[in-house]
Amino acid sequence: MPLISRRFLPVATGLVLLVVTAIVLLAMGRVPICTCGEVKLWTWDVTSSDNSQHIADWYTFSHIIHGMIFYWVLHLAAPRLSLGWRAVAALVVEAAWEIVENSPWIIDRYREATIAAGYTGDSVLNSVFDILWMLLGFWLALRLPVWLTVVLALAMEIVAALVIRDNLTLNVVMLVWPLDTIREWQAAAGL
Repeated sequence: MPLISRRFLPVATGLVLLVVTAIVLLAMGRVPICTCGEVKLWTWDVTSSDNSQHIADWYTFSHIIHGMIFYWVLHLAAPRLSLGWRAVAALVVEAAWEIVENSPWIIDRYREATIAAGYTGDSVLNSVFDILWMLLGFWLALRLPVWLTVVLALAMEIVAALVIRDNLTLNVVMLVWPLDTIREWQAAAGL
């Protein structure tokens, strides 16, 4: 008799991946929780040292959108793969991004190419929750009609752009091909 039922193997694999990701991040020197010593559900100020240190912040929307995108890409690219294994594949991609995002190379890139001059990387708590937020987006894309998933993703992008002058789209643009006009617009808000 197998130790874990085949039905629960993707769940067990996902949990192991979360733990391994946390261990890798700790080994990279990431702090487990905010150095402030607190664990907050939400942080409002993207310019504070609390940003990317707690359970959720304005960039949580980006991770939810990642999950929506991963759901649809995997739904189209790997339709024969079970839903559980597609979720594991999405988790692998998001976990890999969390590790790369917290590497000195990407942290330095954020500092030089974006307005995030004081960015120091995520806490392990924030990274693990970013992965869980991605899974929420994956689940939403599974459960909601396509049109509503698209409306939610657009709404999250618009709200983040209006409130913090940043979002997933702007973040990708500024990492890949920084534009002075975007940097100036973001800086005008004092971010």
